[in-house]
Amino acid sequence: MLKIGLFGLGHLGKIHARLIKELSDVYEFVGFYDPNDENSKAAEEFGIRRFDNHLELIDQVDCIDIVTPTLSHFEIASEAIRRSKHVFIEKPVTQTLEEANKLSSLTQEAAVKVQVGHVERFNPAFKHALDFIQNPMFIESHRLAQYNPRGTDVPVVLDLMIHDLDIILSTVKSKIRRVSASGVAVVSETPDITNARIEFENGSVANLTASRISLKNMRKSRFFQKDAYISVDFLEKQSEIVKMTTLEGEADPFDIIFDLGEGKEKKKIEIFKADIEPSNAIKEELETFAQSILTDTTPIVSIEDGKYALEVALLIMDKLRANGNLIESH
Repeated sequence: MLKIGLFGLGHLGKIHARLIKELSDVYEFVGFYDPNDENSKAAEEFGIRRFDNHLELIDQVDCIDIVTPTLSHFEIASEAIRRSKHVFIEKPVTQTLEEANKLSSLTQEAAVKVQVGHVERFNPAFKHALDFIQNPMFIESHRLAQYNPRGTDVPVVLDLMIHDLDIILSTVKSKIRRVSASGVAVVSETPDITNARIEFENGSVANLTASRISLKNMRKSRFFQKDAYISVDFLEKQSEIVKMTTLEGEADPFDIIFDLGEGKEKKKIEIFKADIEPSNAIKEELETFAQSILTDTTPIVSIEDGKYALEVALLIMDKLRANGNLIESH
């Protein structure tokens, strides 16, 4: 049983609080810290203790769950790691790459587990598709959201696109060669819609679009590779696998045949659309965090994974600045 403390009881923090209570077989919920009195009113709802001092909470637990604004991630996480506490930290891992590098060094020195909350890794549709994704050479991702004032305090790249950056970086096993980006600020100070193109050294290309001013929500990624196309709908939790295999013998009347021309082997198209069992991705990531501590294994989304996604996100923002798309507020 792991003693855990929660930092931040805002919208997402309340979801984490409820799920931690449900995971009572692995977690003992010691309490939470949130300096916002309005957020802390939820303490009675969850029946958990509010700590007035964040260091006191850290000292009384084995691990912490950080669901605070990104600005405070580094301070809280570093205090916990220095006290040899394990840390779950929401994305983006930190505000700057310098902070992420320091946190990575502290993690290695303290030999603790740090997991970053890139929740789409635990989406059942992606987990099903992952077995079929092998050396994708072109990836197209769309993450579109309806306008919500609550999310405009951070650029859309760090709020929405970073989800797909982590997914792409986890599936393409190659170094990045070049990044280009453009965006438009429509209703806020930073781009509300951004498109980025990432070219990898192995020839793979990823094209990402993220928007927070769309009329409808969409979270889809498409992976194209040799003889296969994989579609993942993160919102509807559905995946579709389209495979092309060489036709052996005579075709069945119901087969879908792809004729490549005279003198070439005919290809058979096979389409798989699995029945995916629904699951709670946030609950699963919190559960696997506990298991990584108890079994002394590397978290599924490590501090290095979180740092890599942040590094590429910040690089995209640099490209937006260079293009005059990103205006710094003063």
